[in-house]
Amino acid sequence: MSKTAFIYPGQGAQKCGMGVDFYQNSEIAKEIYDQADACLEFDLKTLCFEKNEMIHKTEYTQPAMVATSLAMTRVLMDLGLEPDITAGLSLGEYAAIAVAGGMKDLDAVWLVRKRGILMQSVVPEGVGTMCAILGMEAADVEKVLSEVDGATIANYNCPGQIVITGKTESVQEAAELLKNAGARKTMPLKVSGPFHSPLLFPAGEKLREEIDKIAIQPLQIPYVANVTAQKTEEKDQICDLLCKGLYSSVKWQQSVENMILDGVDTFIEIGPGKTLTQFVKKINPDVSTYNVSRWEDIQKVTGELC
Repeated sequence: MSKTAFIYPGQGAQKCGMGVDFYQNSEIAKEIYDQADACLEFDLKTLCFEKNEMIHKTEYTQPAMVATSLAMTRVLMDLGLEPDITAGLSLGEYAAIAVAGGMKDLDAVWLVRKRGILMQSVVPEGVGTMCAILGMEAADVEKVLSEVDGATIANYNCPGQIVITGKTESVQEAAELLKNAGARKTMPLKVSGPFHSPLLFPAGEKLREEIDKIAIQPLQIPYVANVTAQKTEEKDQICDLLCKGLYSSVKWQQSVENMILDGVDTFIEIGPGKTLTQFVKKINPDVSTYNVSRWEDIQKVTGELC
């Protein structure tokens, strides 16, 4: 049986102007942005819609991305397109959980604002960093990292694309060793911290306190967790998975592979950019992929799938 997955991008996909066409054309999207504005202590709409540099700061990026992804999704669902399963890369996991029914949209926006602040503050700037490793198999990357203390894998994105994370000097050492071991390219990332590394364990524990302040609700459909790459249907697991997600590897490639094994043959990426669509195509070129990042995409996707 054919299944459809809604998938959500993480930090790095954000851009100025994202979602403004949805705000202008849909009362549903407008309401989500207006309500999100009211629950945050900054002007989310200006952050998303107008040119600025603050959109790239983690504590602002996260609520902006989740609000935008949810505004786009609710328009799509109002037109009759429903997912069988959801997933999101890192930050995108919160939109995935909200769409699966695990938390209210505004709670997801509020929670990732807290998450962003924690991620920004728990490790002093300069102590940690991240680096993309291109053209090398995951097992080979893991073998090299086993010889370096303080560097681990942050993201299994797709075949030939791994991101490593950890202490700055450890990541730099690992990148050099990986290049010598056959990596086609190593690309230091412009990030403010060593995300998805054990260095963020304290942030994960503090996040638990914030999650306790919102209502986790029964899931209506499963979502696939970054930490396990397995579908999750129990609400009692959500808190632990989100906390561990801050300091554990994001198993995106494995998540997509498991969804395909479960019968998913259509992936719809919802949010700015096409990063996840590109990953999915590299993981399995035979599945169907769609992207909703602009208002004009709505007509194409609903016209073909509804």
